[in-house]
Amino acid sequence: MIAYLTRRVLLLLLTLLLTSALIFALTQLLPGDVARLILGREASPERIAQFNAEFGLDQPALVQYLRWVTGFVTGDWGRSFSAGNAPVRPLVLERFGNSLLLAGVTLLFSVPLGVGLGVLTALNKDTWLDNVVSVATLSVVGLPEFVTGIVLINVFALGLGWFETTSLIRPDMTLNDWWRILVLPALTASLVLVGYIARLTRAGVLEELGKPYVRTARLKGLPPAQVLTRHVLRNALLPTITVIAISVGWLIGGIVVIENVYNYAGIGSELVRAVEQKNLPVLQAISTLIVGVFALANLAADVLYAWLNPRIRLG
Repeated sequence: MIAYLTRRVLLLLLTLLLTSALIFALTQLLPGDVARLILGREASPERIAQFNAEFGLDQPALVQYLRWVTGFVTGDWGRSFSAGNAPVRPLVLERFGNSLLLAGVTLLFSVPLGVGLGVLTALNKDTWLDNVVSVATLSVVGLPEFVTGIVLINVFALGLGWFETTSLIRPDMTLNDWWRILVLPALTASLVLVGYIARLTRAGVLEELGKPYVRTARLKGLPPAQVLTRHVLRNALLPTITVIAISVGWLIGGIVVIENVYNYAGIGSELVRAVEQKNLPVLQAISTLIVGVFALANLAADVLYAWLNPRIRLG
């Protein structure tokens, strides 16, 4: 297991290095003059030259990359081109913390519910319960997030008044305030994930229930609950684990639509703003952080996968 972990960590570090170079190269290919965009069309050539020298944009691309990646590793993520040249790291980490909190609440909703529905429908295959849950989950997965968000806002925020209409974060917020602003965006994202997790879990459980080892366990007199929890789920949830790991990365950086619907100050909306403003330090930092989250989530999935299936780590 240690050898397997070592290989996976080394591959993770190599992946992060290669993706950092790719991110830097792509940001350099963005159209337009950064200095002209930030300073305005009326800026003098002297002011533009001063801006480029201040942020090192007049250096060769390789020098800029080495300085950026070295600073990122050591904690110096540069200064924002906008927002008064503020340090990038506090801004990005604050938004990352908000997105991490939303992702955690979303997974808290979606994973138990999705796995539970998947197991329930598999054990009641071809019954009315199976049909109702299957149609409901398929319908929810097909709905765009902004449609689901608008419906939830109109029903539970504007109609019933249970939650806030927007998710503006304030310094003086209490636990109850956090709950009122997090539930609706987390529920919006959860409805998408629940459908995928439930359908994948159902397929995995049905496949495992038909295998010889399950019949053998039943013939030995093992209780049905023990057969399900100790044998069937251990193998049936392997594909689901991968989906959950991928979902973590999507929740951190891919729910831009949900963040905009609820006006939530997450890292996804900040990434869009950085692209619009061509704020390269913020754009590079957020992109690298999202890639790191994806990589760590996949590493965690691989480790859990190997623990559940010894053939993976011994292969």
